[in-house]
Amino acid sequence: MSARRTLAVGHRVLTQLRRDPRTLALLLVVPCLLMVILRYAFEEQEQVFQRVGPPLVGLLPFITMFIVTSIAMLRERTSGTLERMMSMPVAKLDLLGGYALAFGAVAVVQTALVAAVSFGPLGLESERSTLLLVVLALLNALLGMSLGLFASAFATSEFQAVQFMPAVVLPQLLLCGLFVAREDMARWLEAISAVLPLTYAYDGVPPATPPDALGARFVVGLVVVVGVTLGALALGAASMRRRSG
Repeated sequence: MSARRTLAVGHRVLTQLRRDPRTLALLLVVPCLLMVILRYAFEEQEQVFQRVGPPLVGLLPFITMFIVTSIAMLRERTSGTLERMMSMPVAKLDLLGGYALAFGAVAVVQTALVAAVSFGPLGLESERSTLLLVVLALLNALLGMSLGLFASAFATSEFQAVQFMPAVVLPQLLLCGLFVAREDMARWLEAISAVLPLTYAYDGVPPATPPDALGARFVVGLVVVVGVTLGALALGAASMRRRSG
């Protein structure tokens, strides 16, 4: 693996993103807009916003990064760009590292913007360090990015890539505990939620807001998020072949 080649791949991906204003709007503007809508949807029930706002700050980057990364990587595969790059003296880790570096940089900007809007003009409050919540949101964004890279290997068109959103992301969002506590779900749903990575991403977010000390549940969630991210990146590398569909 070469740092120079990895940086070159990352620079190329960032250049492509800069030339795509719609994708940039989806990544940077839409999450902030959703937080604004949420704030004023509960204008008469501000305590609801204060309860669900911090977890959403941590989870929205996961959703948008999954969508954009899966579609962007699919374009690279179907257009032949990935195959041409692999015909050059560039290792798989250089390619994957470059994509991860580029989307990771975008994730940093996205997370910072969502946090700035939420904890600034929208008045969201956190009794624990806001910086900790931002770091957790960034880890969740990287989780969404890695799963998006991996999921792109199973799609043959952008339409199929978009279909992964309701198939992969929405069930995890419903079962992670954001809307209903996991212990209040049907036992079979609780069992399914226990193997979904977004459940552990959510477990890492709520303890970042109340004043009680971080517990084992927080640590387990953090370890699982990092482990799944690295595992998905490894599987993404294994899915890169000299001949792309």
